[in-house]
Amino acid sequence: MTGFREQGCGIPLMLLHGISSGATSWHKQMVLAGFRVLAWDMPGYGESPMLNVARANAGDYADALAAMLDSAGVRQTVLVGHSLGALVASAFAAKYPDRVLHLVLADAAQGYGQSTPEQREKVWRSREQQIALGGEILAQTRAAKLLHPGAREADIATVAAGMGRLRAEGYLAAAWMLAHDDIHGWLRIYGGAFEVWCGEQDAITPPELVHGLALRYGMPYTAIPQAGHASYLDNDAFFNQQLLRIKQEVRDECTN
Repeated sequence: MTGFREQGCGIPLMLLHGISSGATSWHKQMVLAGFRVLAWDMPGYGESPMLNVARANAGDYADALAAMLDSAGVRQTVLVGHSLGALVASAFAAKYPDRVLHLVLADAAQGYGQSTPEQREKVWRSREQQIALGGEILAQTRAAKLLHPGAREADIATVAAGMGRLRAEGYLAAAWMLAHDDIHGWLRIYGGAFEVWCGEQDAITPPELVHGLALRYGMPYTAIPQAGHASYLDNDAFFNQQLLRIKQEVRDECTN
């Protein structure tokens, strides 16, 4: 069974983590009132089994997500993808548009599928070298970089703990997807509405590139103040406020 955490009741809210993280990183969102919050460990993360695909793209992860939602009895959901999770969320929206109540791409990793073969190879090899050091070393050298300067020690600890729990095979499969897939192919298929968020001090997926994603499709963009890449941790109050806004919008749409 694919691993996920859930808490609360109400409108389903599905949270998708990034490449160096996991379901536990969403602890500040699990208590949002009026939502049935679900946080998924992607295949190869946490207790989730690997996909039965040698070189999986985001669509394969999306199919696994659909099966997880089926097992949880969730037909439609507000879908939030963070970093690499934004790529998976876009693929899910493309393949299962009728299951998405609202789509949010936060601090989006857009993939390198349209890059040169040399660039794709460089991205893949750099990730391969990172995980070869082990999750603990990765945590010591990179955890703080995912947050804004002067981040809370507790938030750095959350990021570091997630990195420390990484499974090499799961990380490498996700890294291959990052290096070879492309968010735009999925968003063109989806063709629906979404919104884009990014931490103003994101040093991993720079705000100008994430804002460019929103501009390319004419979608709303929200800058998250005092936040780095892990914006849901750095400024959880602002991040959660946006989620509560979406909850009200979805409710209004359902009653009209």
